[in-house]
Amino acid sequence: MPATLLGIGFGFVAWFLVRYLVAGIYTVDQNERAVKTVWGKAQRLEDATTLDDPIADTLRTEERERYRYPQVQVIQPGGPYFKWPWERVYKVSIATQTVNMAFDPEEPHANQGGTMLEAVTKDQLNVGLTGQIRYRISDRNLYAYLFGVKQPFVHVMGYFISVLRERIANFEAPAVGSDPDRVGQIDVNLVAGISINDLRKNLRDLNEHMERECASSVARYGMTLDASLITGIDPPPEVESALAAINTAHNTVSSEISLAQATADQKIVQSRRAVEIETLKAQAEVEPLVSLAEQLSALKASGPEVLGAYLRNIKIGLLQSVKRAFMEVRK
Repeated sequence: MPATLLGIGFGFVAWFLVRYLVAGIYTVDQNERAVKTVWGKAQRLEDATTLDDPIADTLRTEERERYRYPQVQVIQPGGPYFKWPWERVYKVSIATQTVNMAFDPEEPHANQGGTMLEAVTKDQLNVGLTGQIRYRISDRNLYAYLFGVKQPFVHVMGYFISVLRERIANFEAPAVGSDPDRVGQIDVNLVAGISINDLRKNLRDLNEHMERECASSVARYGMTLDASLITGIDPPPEVESALAAINTAHNTVSSEISLAQATADQKIVQSRRAVEIETLKAQAEVEPLVSLAEQLSALKASGPEVLGAYLRNIKIGLLQSVKRAFMEVRK
Protein backbone atom coordinates (compact mmCIF):
# COMPACT_ATOMS: atom_id res chain seq x y z
CA MET A 1 0.00 0.00 0.00
CA PRO A 2 2.73 2.54 0.82
CA ALA A 3 4.40 1.71 -2.53
CA THR A 4 1.13 2.39 -4.30
CA LEU A 5 0.77 5.76 -2.61
CA LEU A 6 4.37 6.57 -3.44
CA GLY A 7 3.74 5.74 -7.10
CA ILE A 8 0.63 7.89 -7.11
CA GLY A 9 2.65 10.74 -5.62
CA PHE A 10 5.40 10.45 -8.20
CA GLY A 11 2.79 10.27 -10.96
CA PHE A 12 1.05 13.42 -9.69
CA VAL A 13 4.35 15.29 -9.51
CA ALA A 14 5.27 14.19 -13.03
CA TRP A 15 1.83 15.17 -14.35
CA PHE A 16 2.08 18.56 -12.64
CA LEU A 17 5.52 19.24 -14.07
CA VAL A 18 4.44 18.33 -17.60
CA ARG A 19 1.04 19.99 -17.39
CA TYR A 20 1.97 23.28 -15.76
CA LEU A 21 5.71 23.76 -16.06
CA VAL A 22 6.82 22.23 -19.34
CA ALA A 23 3.57 23.22 -21.03
CA GLY A 24 4.06 26.76 -19.70
CA ILE A 25 7.05 27.30 -21.98
CA TYR A 26 6.20 29.05 -25.25
CA THR A 27 7.78 31.05 -28.06
CA VAL A 28 6.62 33.87 -30.32
CA ASP A 29 7.29 33.72 -34.08
CA GLN A 30 8.76 36.58 -36.10
CA ASN A 31 5.42 37.60 -37.60
CA GLU A 32 3.58 37.30 -34.29
CA ARG A 33 3.02 39.42 -31.21
CA ALA A 34 1.63 38.21 -27.89
CA VAL A 35 -0.20 39.57 -24.85
CA LYS A 36 -0.28 37.85 -21.47
CA THR A 37 -3.19 37.96 -19.04
CA VAL A 38 -2.97 37.23 -15.32
CA TRP A 39 -6.21 35.94 -13.82
CA GLY A 40 -7.96 37.25 -16.96
CA LYS A 41 -6.47 40.77 -16.80
CA ALA A 42 -4.03 41.89 -19.46
CA GLN A 43 -0.68 43.22 -18.32
CA ARG A 44 -0.82 46.97 -18.86
CA LEU A 45 1.67 49.81 -19.20
CA GLU A 46 0.72 51.68 -16.03
CA ASP A 47 -1.81 54.43 -16.96
CA ALA A 48 -0.93 54.69 -20.67
CA THR A 49 -3.85 54.64 -23.13
CA THR A 50 -4.32 54.85 -26.87
CA LEU A 51 -4.97 58.59 -26.49
CA ASP A 52 -1.26 58.95 -25.66
CA ASP A 53 -0.32 57.38 -28.99
CA PRO A 54 -0.29 59.29 -32.33
CA ILE A 55 -2.82 56.79 -33.70
CA ALA A 56 -5.48 58.66 -31.74
CA ASP A 57 -4.99 61.73 -33.93
CA THR A 58 -7.19 60.07 -36.58
CA LEU A 59 -10.18 60.00 -34.22
CA ARG A 60 -12.80 62.73 -34.12
CA THR A 61 -13.15 64.72 -30.93
CA GLU A 62 -16.38 62.98 -29.92
CA GLU A 63 -14.80 59.55 -30.51
CA ARG A 64 -11.69 59.92 -28.38
CA GLU A 65 -13.25 58.89 -25.07
CA ARG A 66 -15.29 56.10 -26.69
CA TYR A 67 -12.17 54.42 -28.07
CA ARG A 68 -9.94 54.99 -25.07
CA TYR A 69 -8.17 51.65 -24.61
CA PRO A 70 -5.33 50.84 -22.19
CA GLN A 71 -1.89 50.09 -23.57
CA VAL A 72 -0.72 46.55 -22.86
CA GLN A 73 2.68 44.92 -22.65
CA VAL A 74 3.44 43.38 -26.02
CA ILE A 75 5.63 40.28 -26.03
CA GLN A 76 8.05 40.53 -28.91
CA PRO A 77 9.23 37.63 -31.11
CA GLY A 78 11.63 35.26 -29.43
CA GLY A 79 11.65 32.94 -26.48
CA PRO A 80 11.39 30.66 -24.82
CA TYR A 81 9.03 32.43 -22.43
CA PHE A 82 7.25 31.01 -19.41
CA LYS A 83 3.72 31.37 -18.08
CA TRP A 84 2.09 30.10 -14.92
CA PRO A 85 -1.10 28.06 -14.96
CA TRP A 86 -3.16 31.11 -13.99
CA GLU A 87 -1.73 33.06 -16.89
CA ARG A 88 -2.84 32.92 -20.52
CA VAL A 89 -1.02 34.03 -23.67
CA TYR A 90 -2.84 35.49 -26.71
CA LYS A 91 -0.86 35.34 -29.93
CA VAL A 92 -1.79 37.28 -33.06
CA SER A 93 -0.21 37.44 -36.49
CA ILE A 94 0.77 40.91 -37.70
CA ALA A 95 1.46 39.79 -41.28
CA THR A 96 -0.29 41.77 -43.99
CA GLN A 97 -3.28 39.92 -45.44
CA THR A 98 -5.41 40.50 -48.52
CA VAL A 99 -9.15 39.94 -48.81
CA ASN A 100 -11.78 40.69 -51.43
CA MET A 101 -13.62 43.84 -50.42
CA ALA A 102 -16.94 42.07 -51.12
CA PHE A 103 -16.18 39.30 -48.61
CA ASP A 104 -18.69 39.05 -45.75
CA PRO A 105 -17.15 37.25 -42.72
CA GLU A 106 -20.58 36.47 -41.24
CA GLU A 107 -22.21 35.34 -44.51
CA PRO A 108 -19.62 34.06 -47.04
CA HIS A 109 -22.31 33.49 -49.70
CA ALA A 110 -23.40 37.15 -49.66
CA ASN A 111 -22.33 39.64 -52.34
CA GLN A 112 -22.35 37.00 -55.09
CA GLY A 113 -20.15 34.67 -53.13
CA GLY A 114 -17.86 37.46 -51.93
CA THR A 115 -16.87 38.56 -55.44
CA MET A 116 -18.82 41.80 -56.08
CA LEU A 117 -20.15 44.49 -53.77
CA GLU A 118 -23.27 46.40 -54.77
CA ALA A 119 -23.75 50.11 -54.24
CA VAL A 120 -26.10 52.88 -55.44
CA THR A 121 -24.83 56.03 -57.14
CA LYS A 122 -26.26 59.53 -56.79
CA ASP A 123 -28.38 59.03 -59.92
CA GLN A 124 -29.96 55.84 -58.50
CA LEU A 125 -27.87 53.45 -60.57
CA ASN A 126 -26.95 50.10 -59.04
CA VAL A 127 -23.29 49.34 -59.69
CA GLY A 128 -21.05 46.41 -58.85
CA LEU A 129 -17.70 47.12 -57.19
CA THR A 130 -14.70 44.82 -57.30
CA GLY A 131 -11.40 45.22 -55.53
CA GLN A 132 -9.23 44.16 -52.64
CA ILE A 133 -8.29 45.32 -49.17
CA ARG A 134 -4.90 44.86 -47.53
CA TYR A 135 -4.96 44.86 -43.75
CA ARG A 136 -2.92 43.80 -40.74
CA ILE A 137 -3.26 43.69 -36.98
CA SER A 138 -1.52 46.61 -35.28
CA ASP A 139 0.69 45.85 -32.26
CA ARG A 140 0.11 49.43 -31.09
CA ASN A 141 -3.47 48.70 -30.07
CA LEU A 142 -3.69 44.98 -29.30
CA TYR A 143 -6.10 45.57 -26.42
CA ALA A 144 -8.79 46.79 -28.84
CA TYR A 145 -8.27 43.80 -31.13
CA LEU A 146 -8.16 41.13 -28.41
CA PHE A 147 -10.51 42.47 -25.75
CA GLY A 148 -12.21 45.67 -26.94
CA VAL A 149 -14.19 44.22 -29.87
CA LYS A 150 -15.61 40.72 -30.06
CA GLN A 151 -15.11 40.34 -33.83
CA PRO A 152 -12.78 43.13 -34.96
CA PHE A 153 -12.47 41.93 -38.57
CA VAL A 154 -16.26 41.97 -38.95
CA HIS A 155 -16.36 45.52 -37.58
CA VAL A 156 -13.58 46.69 -39.90
CA MET A 157 -15.23 45.21 -42.99
CA GLY A 158 -18.60 46.66 -42.02
CA TYR A 159 -17.04 50.08 -41.40
CA PHE A 160 -15.19 50.00 -44.74
CA ILE A 161 -18.28 48.99 -46.72
CA SER A 162 -20.47 51.63 -45.06
CA VAL A 163 -17.93 54.38 -45.81
CA LEU A 164 -17.53 53.14 -49.39
CA ARG A 165 -21.26 53.04 -50.09
CA GLU A 166 -21.73 56.50 -48.60
CA ARG A 167 -18.94 57.83 -50.82
CA ILE A 168 -20.39 56.18 -53.94
CA ALA A 169 -23.84 57.59 -53.21
CA ASN A 170 -22.53 61.17 -52.89
CA PHE A 171 -19.55 61.16 -55.21
CA GLU A 172 -19.09 64.14 -57.51
CA ALA A 173 -16.24 64.69 -59.92
CA PRO A 174 -13.67 67.28 -58.79
CA ALA A 175 -14.29 70.74 -60.23
CA VAL A 176 -12.21 71.57 -63.30
CA GLY A 177 -10.45 74.93 -63.38
CA SER A 178 -11.97 77.72 -65.47
CA ASP A 179 -9.17 78.09 -68.02
CA PRO A 180 -10.44 80.02 -71.09
CA ASP A 181 -8.09 78.03 -73.34
CA ARG A 182 -9.80 74.75 -72.30
CA VAL A 183 -13.43 75.65 -72.59
CA GLY A 184 -14.15 73.03 -75.24
CA GLN A 185 -12.33 70.34 -73.27
CA ILE A 186 -14.27 71.15 -70.10
CA ASP A 187 -17.60 70.86 -71.85
CA VAL A 188 -16.72 67.41 -73.17
CA ASN A 189 -15.30 65.97 -69.95
CA LEU A 190 -18.33 66.89 -67.89
CA VAL A 191 -20.89 64.15 -68.50
CA ALA A 192 -23.80 65.49 -66.48
CA GLY A 193 -26.02 63.01 -64.69
CA ILE A 194 -23.85 59.94 -65.33
CA SER A 195 -22.02 59.47 -62.04
CA ILE A 196 -20.51 56.11 -63.01
CA ASN A 197 -18.34 57.94 -65.57
CA ASP A 198 -17.12 60.25 -62.81
CA LEU A 199 -16.36 57.25 -60.60
CA ARG A 200 -14.43 55.43 -63.29
CA LYS A 201 -12.38 58.51 -64.14
CA ASN A 202 -11.54 59.17 -60.49
CA LEU A 203 -10.78 55.69 -59.13
CA ARG A 204 -7.51 56.94 -57.71
CA ASP A 205 -9.22 59.75 -55.79
CA LEU A 206 -11.81 57.25 -54.54
CA ASN A 207 -9.12 54.89 -53.25
CA GLU A 208 -7.25 57.73 -51.56
CA HIS A 209 -10.48 58.90 -49.91
CA MET A 210 -11.11 55.40 -48.54
CA GLU A 211 -7.61 55.22 -47.11
CA ARG A 212 -8.06 58.57 -45.35
CA GLU A 213 -11.47 57.67 -43.95
CA CYS A 214 -10.32 54.25 -42.72
CA ALA A 215 -7.12 55.53 -41.12
CA SER A 216 -8.91 55.56 -37.75
CA SER A 217 -9.52 51.79 -37.84
CA VAL A 218 -6.26 51.18 -35.95
CA ALA A 219 -7.46 53.34 -33.07
CA ARG A 220 -11.00 51.92 -33.23
CA TYR A 221 -10.42 48.19 -33.69
CA GLY A 222 -6.65 47.61 -33.57
CA MET A 223 -6.45 46.83 -37.30
CA THR A 224 -4.66 48.84 -39.95
CA LEU A 225 -5.95 49.12 -43.51
CA ASP A 226 -2.72 49.34 -45.50
CA ALA A 227 -4.50 50.01 -48.79
CA SER A 228 -7.80 49.68 -50.57
CA LEU A 229 -7.68 48.96 -54.28
CA ILE A 230 -10.99 49.38 -56.11
CA THR A 231 -10.33 47.93 -59.55
CA GLY A 232 -13.74 47.87 -61.24
CA ILE A 233 -17.09 49.68 -61.27
CA ASP A 234 -19.63 47.96 -63.49
CA PRO A 235 -23.23 49.09 -64.22
CA PRO A 236 -26.12 46.65 -64.59
CA PRO A 237 -26.15 44.73 -67.90
CA GLU A 238 -29.37 46.44 -69.05
CA VAL A 239 -27.72 49.88 -69.05
CA GLU A 240 -24.24 48.84 -70.17
CA SER A 241 -25.02 49.21 -73.89
CA ALA A 242 -26.73 52.59 -73.44
CA LEU A 243 -23.83 53.84 -71.34
CA ALA A 244 -21.34 52.61 -73.92
CA ALA A 245 -23.22 54.49 -76.66
CA ILE A 246 -23.20 57.70 -74.61
CA ASN A 247 -19.51 57.37 -73.89
CA THR A 248 -18.79 56.69 -77.57
CA ALA A 249 -20.70 59.81 -78.59
CA HIS A 250 -18.83 61.95 -76.08
CA ASN A 251 -15.51 60.46 -77.14
CA THR A 252 -16.33 61.31 -80.77
CA VAL A 253 -17.20 64.88 -79.84
CA SER A 254 -14.05 65.15 -77.78
CA SER A 255 -11.97 63.89 -80.71
CA GLU A 256 -13.54 66.37 -83.12
CA ILE A 257 -13.02 69.27 -80.74
CA SER A 258 -9.40 68.24 -80.19
CA LEU A 259 -8.79 68.13 -83.95
CA ALA A 260 -10.43 71.53 -84.38
CA GLN A 261 -8.33 72.99 -81.60
CA ALA A 262 -5.16 71.49 -83.09
CA THR A 263 -6.01 72.94 -86.52
CA ALA A 264 -6.76 76.36 -85.03
CA ASP A 265 -3.51 76.31 -83.05
CA GLN A 266 -1.58 75.39 -86.19
CA LYS A 267 -3.16 78.24 -88.16
CA ILE A 268 -2.40 80.68 -85.36
CA VAL A 269 1.24 79.61 -85.35
CA GLN A 270 1.45 79.92 -89.14
CA SER A 271 -0.10 83.40 -89.01
CA ARG A 272 2.40 84.50 -86.39
CA ARG A 273 5.26 83.16 -88.50
CA ALA A 274 3.92 84.98 -91.60
CA VAL A 275 3.67 88.25 -89.67
CA GLU A 276 7.23 87.84 -88.41
CA ILE A 277 8.54 87.12 -91.93
CA GLU A 278 6.80 90.15 -93.49
CA THR A 279 8.01 92.34 -90.65
CA LEU A 280 11.59 91.23 -91.24
CA LYS A 281 11.24 91.87 -95.00
CA ALA A 282 9.96 95.39 -94.36
CA GLN A 283 12.81 96.06 -91.96
CA ALA A 284 15.29 94.77 -94.55
CA GLU A 285 13.89 97.17 -97.18
CA VAL A 286 13.77 100.15 -94.83
CA GLU A 287 17.23 99.68 -93.35
CA PRO A 288 19.23 100.67 -96.50
CA LEU A 289 17.09 103.78 -96.96
CA VAL A 290 17.68 104.80 -93.35
CA SER A 291 21.41 104.22 -93.72
CA LEU A 292 21.49 106.25 -96.96
CA ALA A 293 19.60 109.12 -95.33
CA GLU A 294 22.08 109.17 -92.46
CA GLN A 295 25.03 109.21 -94.90
CA LEU A 296 23.52 112.08 -96.94
CA SER A 297 22.84 114.05 -93.78
CA ALA A 298 26.45 113.55 -92.72
CA LEU A 299 27.72 114.67 -96.16
CA LYS A 300 25.53 117.77 -96.17
CA ALA A 301 26.81 118.70 -92.76
CA SER A 302 30.41 118.54 -94.08
CA GLY A 303 29.82 121.43 -96.53
CA PRO A 304 27.53 122.73 -99.31
CA GLU A 305 29.73 121.42 -102.12
CA VAL A 306 30.25 117.92 -100.75
CA LEU A 307 26.74 116.76 -101.55
CA GLY A 308 27.05 117.93 -105.16
CA ALA A 309 30.38 116.09 -105.56
CA TYR A 310 28.79 112.96 -104.11
CA LEU A 311 25.94 113.11 -106.61
CA ARG A 312 28.38 113.65 -109.47
CA ASN A 313 30.42 110.59 -108.46
CA ILE A 314 27.24 108.50 -108.20
CA LYS A 315 26.22 109.54 -111.73
CA ILE A 316 29.65 108.64 -113.10
CA GLY A 317 29.41 105.20 -111.52
CA LEU A 318 25.99 104.68 -113.04
CA LEU A 319 27.10 105.80 -116.50
CA GLN A 320 29.96 103.30 -116.42
CA SER A 321 27.57 100.40 -115.92
CA VAL A 322 24.92 101.28 -118.53
CA LYS A 323 24.96 100.21 -122.19
CA ARG A 324 22.74 102.94 -123.61
CA ALA A 325 22.07 106.42 -122.30
CA PHE A 326 19.53 109.03 -123.38
CA MET A 327 20.53 112.63 -122.86
CA GLU A 328 18.33 115.69 -123.13
CA VAL A 329 19.50 118.24 -125.63
CA ARG A 330 18.39 121.79 -125.24
CA LYS A 331 17.63 123.75 -128.39
